[in-house]
Amino acid sequence: MASWLFAKSRIFFSTPQHTKRFFFPPFLNNSSSSSFRSPTFFCFSRHESTKADAQLELEHDVTEDHANQAIDFPGGKVGFTSEMRFISESAHKRVPCYRVLDDNGELVKYSNYVQVSKEMGVKMYSHMVTLQTMDSIFYEVQRQGRISFYVTQMGEEAVNIASAAALAPDDIVLPQYREPGVLLWRGFTLQQFVHQCLGNTYDLGKGRQMPIHYGSNKHNYFTVSSPIATQLPQAVGAAYSLKMDDKSACAVTFCGDGGTSEGDFHAAMNFAAVMDAPVVFICRNNGWAISTPVQEQFRSDGIVVKGKAYDIWGIRVDGNDALAVYSAVHTAREIAIKEQRPVLIEALTYRVGHHSTSDDSTKYRAIDEIEYWKMARNPVSRFKRWVERNGWWSDKDELELRSSIRKQLMHAIQVAEKAQKPPLGDLFTDVYDQLPSNLEEQERLLRKSIEKHPKDYPSDVPL
Repeated sequence: MASWLFAKSRIFFSTPQHTKRFFFPPFLNNSSSSSFRSPTFFCFSRHESTKADAQLELEHDVTEDHANQAIDFPGGKVGFTSEMRFISESAHKRVPCYRVLDDNGELVKYSNYVQVSKEMGVKMYSHMVTLQTMDSIFYEVQRQGRISFYVTQMGEEAVNIASAAALAPDDIVLPQYREPGVLLWRGFTLQQFVHQCLGNTYDLGKGRQMPIHYGSNKHNYFTVSSPIATQLPQAVGAAYSLKMDDKSACAVTFCGDGGTSEGDFHAAMNFAAVMDAPVVFICRNNGWAISTPVQEQFRSDGIVVKGKAYDIWGIRVDGNDALAVYSAVHTAREIAIKEQRPVLIEALTYRVGHHSTSDDSTKYRAIDEIEYWKMARNPVSRFKRWVERNGWWSDKDELELRSSIRKQLMHAIQVAEKAQKPPLGDLFTDVYDQLPSNLEEQERLLRKSIEKHPKDYPSDVPL
């Protein structure tokens, strides 16, 4: 995999060249301050022309004979030049990656981050462990044939939990399919997760969706949809609705690196920029789109640079550093709401597990690579070291937590497996106020087929 540079000081959102810089002074010192002070925003006109940064200076160079000539084109004045110059490819120096904790869970010197209290830190770690345990048990349950499908979050627990912790309950979340930790943080119970995976009568989706396609109106969490990236333009629409209603909230949507290769990603970015929608795009760049590595997906410097073309601010963050993710998302949310503009976050992480239970990732990537990320760059272990150093966590706490979660999950599975399946009629309801004739005909034919071939129909589904 490619090597990445790590930024060790300020939270800095890269801005498109046509926008004057917003300066974020250090708003927290990791050793001296005990409270969070919001970053100050020194705002200038967002559409005022400026000279480009050094690496892109060719775009705005004007020769002497055209120094005072420009065309007043829609969107702003454009200067002329007599030199034929093409904009070059991406800069040779890669965008640095913001982090707060090193791989040993120690604070990086001079790091600036949003303060996390003991209560918040312990809750974040507990939820990361819960997600990790849930993945381990559900994966085995699927292998036993008790559920049909599962997707783990192994290696990406920090992106899940830390981003959720940085949001407010009123923020609308449109997930991809690897963000159940966000829903867990918002109060979705372990029992509800199990009900959905088993598709019983207590499943909020009434058994109509595949396992892991969670959703909850109560928790402002849109139901997972399998098609890649369709949630992105929908999130922009939701954000624009919040803006029209003058709500102090934003929409947050997730995707993987593979999702950025879809047209919906680019449509969403352009839509968000043009409409000044308060939406935060969080891309989990985990290196692999199923079996396709990032170097076979795009030639650009990852995902964060894609925001420049759409006049969208962006930041690259260490996705295995819970404090860095929390700080970046917390600040991005403030920008989205206060400045009424979209923000793009690229979280560099790694999918330790297989893409899904239908995949064997050892067929296309080295086992040594997987083990390195599983052991040396484990986000749960890294954050654990930090909470332990703060005196907030002990070995006793660890044993009690893991034992308790396992017992809760095993009990939840037993309860869910005994629950009845949704009735046959639920296949056709909840879409139309009055069932149309074509669906009535489909239901009639289905019931006739079951009556003719009863042994081919599951006996545990009520007719």
